Amino acid sequence: MYQSSITKIKDKAFFTVAVEDLAIKLLGKIIARKMKNGEINHFRITSTECYGGNEDSASHAYRKKTKRNAPMFENGGVLYVFLCYGIFELLNIVSGTNEKAEAVLITGVDDIVGPGRVSRKLEITRELNFKDLTSCEEIWLEDDGFSPKTIKRDKRVGINYALISDQEKLWRFSI
Repeated sequence: MYQSSITKIKDKAFFTVAVEDLAIKLLGKIIARKMKNGEINHFRITSTECYGGNEDSASHAYRKKTKRNAPMFENGGVLYVFLCYGIFELLNIVSGTNEKAEAVLITGVDDIVGPGRVSRKLEITRELNFKDLTSCEEIWLEDDGFSPKTIKRDKRVGINYALISDQEKLWRFSI
């Protein structure tokens, strides 16, 4: 399924771009995850959503920095894992530079759709919060040269609490 020439993404510059750019760049990349049993599994990213910091009313960082959203204020490439509805620990990858508070929610891998399902499949826990994807041994990104032919843009889901202008943003991407 994956091409033979695979490169681990170790360059921080890959992640220190605007949130929308990172959400698109992540499509087609591979998340490698060392599972609890020691096996390493690979999953192609198929959908993402952007959250734009203090300028986006759908973002956890909209009002201010808190203990919960602190990873969003780090440099790009850091993981932000948060508990949603007391059930799901959701995986986000921080973008941009320190204090921008932007992150990309991983909402689909391979044939798995939905951030909760993705996190369960990848065995995501808050122990990964603040981990740096460029140096982490438990989870990392790989590039096998795959390039999506088309990218679909849509509105984000589950953000009816946000301002209408933020609900209308086409910040959901899929291949």
